[in-house]
Amino acid sequence: MMSNLKINLLHNAKRAALATLAAAALTACDSDMSDLEQFVAETRQKHQGRVDPLPPFIEYETVTYTETGLRDPFKPSQQAAATTVVNASAKGPRPSDNRRKEALEGFPLDSLKMVGILRQSTTSWALVLDKDGTIHRVQPGNYAGQNHGRITKISENEINLVELVPDGISGWIQRQAQLKLDTGDN
Repeated sequence: MMSNLKINLLHNAKRAALATLAAAALTACDSDMSDLEQFVAETRQKHQGRVDPLPPFIEYETVTYTETGLRDPFKPSQQAAATTVVNASAKGPRPSDNRRKEALEGFPLDSLKMVGILRQSTTSWALVLDKDGTIHRVQPGNYAGQNHGRITKISENEINLVELVPDGISGWIQRQAQLKLDTGDN
């Protein structure tokens, strides 16, 4: 029985020592904090926030369209509709809607470079470098650029194309374009 009492006293002494240590640690946190309190007060004085009031809400005013004898402003005029019909039936160059797009038609013409030419017997191909670093082999009849550019001629120093560009009034016009041989001097 005596030994149990000694063990209990030993445990109680350990607990008392730990409690004293904890109290000492907590009193260290209770030191002078006047400099921190002063800093907080100064910061609050410097940064006085002010939020501007919301602007007054302007009530939405409903307007009724009462002019019954005038043209509906949300429908095209008869003159504009007639012009569209005339231009749709107009003759002239048009891009083909049935043709499958070729790889070089995904790039602007100014981002393509002619880097060489290949010949085998009577057949010639031009080598074109796209902006992704891929080299394509093309010949007359192929397409390049984003304006329906059809390759018409390949020479030692350039590729000639005919592009179809919108004319601004529902039609198309042809425009000559070239890809010059990139000599690396640029």
